[in-house]
Amino acid sequence: METEAAEVNLCFTFGVIADIQYADTENGFNYSRTRERYYRNSLHLLRSALHEWNEEVITPRFILQLGDIIDGCNSQLKSSDHALQVVINEFAKSPSPVHHIWGNHEFYNFNREQLLNSALNSKHLGNGKLFDNGDSNIKSDLDPDDPNDPDAFYGYHFSPFPKFRFILTDTYDLSVLGRKKDSKKYCYSLQKLKSNNRNENLNSPKGLDGLNSRFLAFNGGFSQEQMEWLNKILTFSDNNQEKVTVIGHLPVHPYSTDPMCIAWNYDEILSVLHAHTSVVCFIAGHDHDGGYYLDDHGIHHLTLEGVIETPPESHAFGTIRVYEDRMILKGRGRISERVLHFDKHK
Repeated sequence: METEAAEVNLCFTFGVIADIQYADTENGFNYSRTRERYYRNSLHLLRSALHEWNEEVITPRFILQLGDIIDGCNSQLKSSDHALQVVINEFAKSPSPVHHIWGNHEFYNFNREQLLNSALNSKHLGNGKLFDNGDSNIKSDLDPDDPNDPDAFYGYHFSPFPKFRFILTDTYDLSVLGRKKDSKKYCYSLQKLKSNNRNENLNSPKGLDGLNSRFLAFNGGFSQEQMEWLNKILTFSDNNQEKVTVIGHLPVHPYSTDPMCIAWNYDEILSVLHAHTSVVCFIAGHDHDGGYYLDDHGIHHLTLEGVIETPPESHAFGTIRVYEDRMILKGRGRISERVLHFDKHK
């Protein structure tokens, strides 16, 4: 009877999967050569996840693909376009729309202009304009001035159910990956990186202790423009009494991930999130071991385990069931089940 009552109160469900990193090549190892990576098998695990989502009694309202959909080695293999198409063809079998986040491996294979014109640009699934309580009057349009400008694109938002909003962010807005070397953001990012990492190899954490180890070339950060954009959306959500989940490839809380996997200016983005009562969760990928932390502002920081380092006999995906007062993550394989309560006193 409890289960039936819970289903009555269910608002919607959605799927989550991270770091598929497919490549048609033999297994390899991670950067430190401590973990095996199952390049071909990652496609089989994606198929399994899609099959289970398709078989669920309640079809997920949407799927969040949290970045690194194909591996960077495809660039060396000259197979980036083909590998991406193979994975996109699998996602096409989903009855649910798929929202894509861009991670570092996207930028190993493509530049920003290419991504904007690819299947990984899912911005058309967003609600660019904000509405107040379903009113047809448009209260605000917070899209960048030119949606086709790779320097201006940094995410979108959508509302799948009344009083719930999801915001997809670009954690590589500041980055040395994917940007033209004469662009303002590239130059700023390179300076920031080199001022904190003196190694010749900017992906090496040698000599970097604790949180300083985040200053690596495979990480990135949020521009001031993106944080202002995010702040405006969250202000609307505060006033509209919404519950907001923010999504990015890089985690933003030190206790939800390895220090080597966190966004460069995590402290700045946390200040933005903590200034708003509407934020209930931040979902990320990137750290293949996953992680979780409930911070002192009542925000759940959920980092999904990566498909790429998941053995063939296991799984790494989940379905999140959303209620008025909580979200329940039903993880499969390496991903734990969790109950994420919304703080009523925020």
